[in-house]
Amino acid sequence: MKAIYLKELRSYFSSITGYLVIAIFLLVTSLFLFVFDGEFNILNYGFADLSPFFLLIPWLFIFLIPAVTMRSFTIERNLGTLEMIFTRPISFRSIIAGKYLAGVTLIVIALLPTLLYVFTIAQLGETVNNLDIGSTIGSYAGVMLLVLCYVAIGVFCSSITANQIIAFLLSAVLCFIMYFGFEGFSTVIENDGLAFLGLKYHYESMARGVIDTRDVIYFLSIAVLFFALSELSLKIITQKQ
Repeated sequence: MKAIYLKELRSYFSSITGYLVIAIFLLVTSLFLFVFDGEFNILNYGFADLSPFFLLIPWLFIFLIPAVTMRSFTIERNLGTLEMIFTRPISFRSIIAGKYLAGVTLIVIALLPTLLYVFTIAQLGETVNNLDIGSTIGSYAGVMLLVLCYVAIGVFCSSITANQIIAFLLSAVLCFIMYFGFEGFSTVIENDGLAFLGLKYHYESMARGVIDTRDVIYFLSIAVLFFALSELSLKIITQKQ
């Protein structure tokens, strides 16, 4: 697993992919938070609070994370190296875990510079350092758990197709449905309980600063589910060959 993890991580930074993802993420968040007028502009928000940033992240990751994960297995299938990997004395689970952790690592690296936003907002308030630390920590925890789910979904979509564009689109649509879909369905059928099944409900719950074990278990369960589906997909591929 370690060899696959390092190979995947090197592939992100030996090409423009890794740098482009990090640069786009930081550029877009900076523009929306500090330059463009709108609901995400912190300077117009009226409070020394990072809530607009954490509201923006799920939207950005719906597109950025599929762009990272779409090549996880599609490139192996296109180059004909997937069969070679399968012949090595390593389990499907280890192969998926290596690629999965590499994708998560790249997103974490992209998130690290955003800690500067915390320092900046803390200094901009009328009272310096008057920032809701509990809410900020909870929100970052929610972001990390959301990343685990989005990357798992992206890796799964990459495992079921040999086309990177299809993998990207499937992943983006599935991430959107998992985050916004259940809340939308609950509104249509007027059943608030359905919203509990969506990522948005649990993400917003953690953003309030309360880290509930039920929310953590939910996120981890979704990540494990799609991880298991990826493993099942690879097993089906090998059986067909």
